[in-house]
Amino acid sequence: MLDFAIFAVTFLLILVGAVLYLYPASRQASGIPGLAPTDEKDGNLPDIIVSSSLHEFLVNLHEKYGPVVSFWFGRRLVVSLGSIDLLKQHVNPNRLLDPFETMLKSLLRYQSSLNGDTGESHMRRKLYENGVTKSLQSNFALIQKLSEELLAKWLSLPEAQHVPLCQHMLGFAMKSVTQTAMGSSFEDDREVIRFRRHHDAIWSEIGKGFLDGSLDKNMTRKKHYEDALVEMESILRKVTKERRGRSFNRHVFIDTLLQGSLSDQQILEDTMIFSLAGCVITANLCTWAVYFLTTSEDVQQNLYKEMDRVLGKGPITHEKIEQLRYCRQVLCETVRTAKLTPIAAQLQELEGRVDQHTIPKETLVLYALGVMLQDSSSWPSPYKFDPERFNEESAMKNLSLLGFSGSQECPELRFAYMVATILLSVLVRKLYLHPVKGQVMETKYELVTSPKEEAWITVSKRS
Repeated sequence: MLDFAIFAVTFLLILVGAVLYLYPASRQASGIPGLAPTDEKDGNLPDIIVSSSLHEFLVNLHEKYGPVVSFWFGRRLVVSLGSIDLLKQHVNPNRLLDPFETMLKSLLRYQSSLNGDTGESHMRRKLYENGVTKSLQSNFALIQKLSEELLAKWLSLPEAQHVPLCQHMLGFAMKSVTQTAMGSSFEDDREVIRFRRHHDAIWSEIGKGFLDGSLDKNMTRKKHYEDALVEMESILRKVTKERRGRSFNRHVFIDTLLQGSLSDQQILEDTMIFSLAGCVITANLCTWAVYFLTTSEDVQQNLYKEMDRVLGKGPITHEKIEQLRYCRQVLCETVRTAKLTPIAAQLQELEGRVDQHTIPKETLVLYALGVMLQDSSSWPSPYKFDPERFNEESAMKNLSLLGFSGSQECPELRFAYMVATILLSVLVRKLYLHPVKGQVMETKYELVTSPKEEAWITVSKRS
């Protein structure tokens, strides 16, 4: 697409490209403050590349021009909203685009449900959400078992040994997602390792190979990606065939899809999306939660006290999760501080207004969630990790408006919240979590925010 090399493309650039490919955009100027195109063909893409990520580009743009800004993606207008007040104003009868579904289905060359019949899309989405709910209920004990296995691994380490947090959390998330999505065949570590190899090959190319066309130019990489995709789809088809029309001790995500009226291709697509997005969101939520706990002894001790008071010496249960209010505050503050998913997108199918500005129809509107999550007018001391802020009802309402809590949260995040709660209930009651002195944590802003390099911690046993 571009004539120049792109060396720092993010997932979110691809999301924007996918949406604009699916929907023709208006070329009408809006009068909204922002940047004029830097390049006649590529718009402000060169500026985004220089900024290293779309999130960092938007941070700079909103700092310079205010809470509503515009820029150009190629020859197409994009508007970004950077405050919660403007988000409330943006009354738009359009569907909120799920960034995972939009991007992943486009790049995997699956048909987006956004293009289909509205009733059918709603039914399919409801089935997907029910699948996540039922799989969590049925696999609660399994997730607890996997958490206990990770605890045992950490307890076996010398106290001074550095623990590769990202690596361990991804492995834990991969086991949790594959077994709750597809069943007992993934109790075999060899199957999980095989799945992870294909998953990593697909996910890494989604971020670097599509937008600049480099994947098509490198036949070795392209074959590696396509082989991984074929293998992954083969695994999912095999699981579908094995579980169709049969009953098992544990209900998993794919079983719910099989009970609906979906085609085999739709089952394949939805299981692929949940597997890809679920693993990455769960792994990074758990990584950031544990990392932030190492940076605050007070927060860690308060969480331990709540766990001890509510759970005592017994295991966590469905019924007691609702009582772990402070734990939920820790996870909400983790999402906010890490800016876990920094951007959402919505197509302005009809002309709309925000403040005194008119947004032309067929404009892509970005919600700069990463900007809103650290806006001092909404969050006092926004760069401080402070779960206590969610004692205030207004803070929880703001998080819900941004799609990170309540009815607006995506199914993958809801899954991740539950898994992270179970994991913390196991780790925090048995371990002290410590930071590694001198470690500087840099952040990589993609579709899901993650540490740029491995995050290291140490652990010690509670007496």
